[in-house]
Amino acid sequence: MKRSRFGRRSGLSRDAENLTWLAVGLAESGSRAEDSFWETRLAEQVEKLLDEGDEDTLNSALDHLYATQANAYDELADLIESRAESGIAGDHDVLLIAAPVMAWSRFAIAAATIPPAQLANLRVHLQAHVLADGVKLGMADFLFSPDQLPQGYCETRRFAAALGEAAGAGQNLHIATESLPETAKFLSDVRYILAAAVVPRGAALFRWQERDGNREQALAQWRTQGGAVVTTLMPGCALEVVLPDAYFAASRQADRDSRPYSLRASVAFLTTTLETPPDTLRAVIAPFQDRQLEEYRIGFTRKGSDDVIHGVVWPLLGAEDENSEIPQQIETALRTCGLTDVMQLDTTFPLEYCDDCGAPMYPSPDGEAVHAELPEDSAEAVPRHLH
Repeated sequence: MKRSRFGRRSGLSRDAENLTWLAVGLAESGSRAEDSFWETRLAEQVEKLLDEGDEDTLNSALDHLYATQANAYDELADLIESRAESGIAGDHDVLLIAAPVMAWSRFAIAAATIPPAQLANLRVHLQAHVLADGVKLGMADFLFSPDQLPQGYCETRRFAAALGEAAGAGQNLHIATESLPETAKFLSDVRYILAAAVVPRGAALFRWQERDGNREQALAQWRTQGGAVVTTLMPGCALEVVLPDAYFAASRQADRDSRPYSLRASVAFLTTTLETPPDTLRAVIAPFQDRQLEEYRIGFTRKGSDDVIHGVVWPLLGAEDENSEIPQQIETALRTCGLTDVMQLDTTFPLEYCDDCGAPMYPSPDGEAVHAELPEDSAEAVPRHLH
């Protein structure tokens, strides 16, 4: 007779339990030799689940470790990301690369097919200034919004494999736009150029891996040369490029950089639209939470008025929490933009959105969360809030 099957105390599947055990072992390892033991077995399990498209098991293991073993969570997350964005094709390494672009505009920010001429120019500048000598490159012919990026680790792996195959053949990858979701309209947002690099196993991928290169020089050259090409793809936008890098690393850097960028964009927009200098504006900073602190929101008013005319969301990233010095960072960024009146509220607000339009509610000087509304004569054809 078969034994009765009892539920697993952790609530995890057998595969998820195995992942967490291996990740904890790696986190607690005391030597490089032991690291190799755990990494090899953990990589095998992660590769298997990625190939099977088992996103749920990967996420359940990550969620469990996030709540119980922070170091093991970091080890597992790093390994899943590395396996999702990279691969091996015969005797070559393949890496998915992202080149983020931060932009703001009163008009729609482009998310569209990249014409062949501009794509060829971007390829030239990436290979000349960002990638190591001899790297084969394949590019996606689309400028992606965050909503249109591959969703999840398994989809990222499939996309990286397809783009890597194109790179190995010295070709670009055509993106079928009809299958892409609509792009939400924000005043400030990020766009992504995606590519795959292919090199012989163990060879340098990036310019800064070569003895006469470094990241600062690569960014400066890409900002000047690549940025000029990107400008032609995004008419009516003010923009700033982020250093191209491995997909997840570049995406995280874009997330970090886009927070102060959105403040600069907000101040530039308000001063231009209202025809007023920055020191006539006031900013109100307050924390917003659901079950835990999720983000800070910044409401903008004119000096002498409590009416919130615009707002910015500053999300928490990584290990940031209520103990991080986020309000001070926000205030410093605002003062750098020319604001002299910055308020920090001690009140923690619930994570509220407008029932009618879905826009976030922003803090006002009198301690309430309200809808941001531009003066009627300034609000035409402008997205409701900054991303």
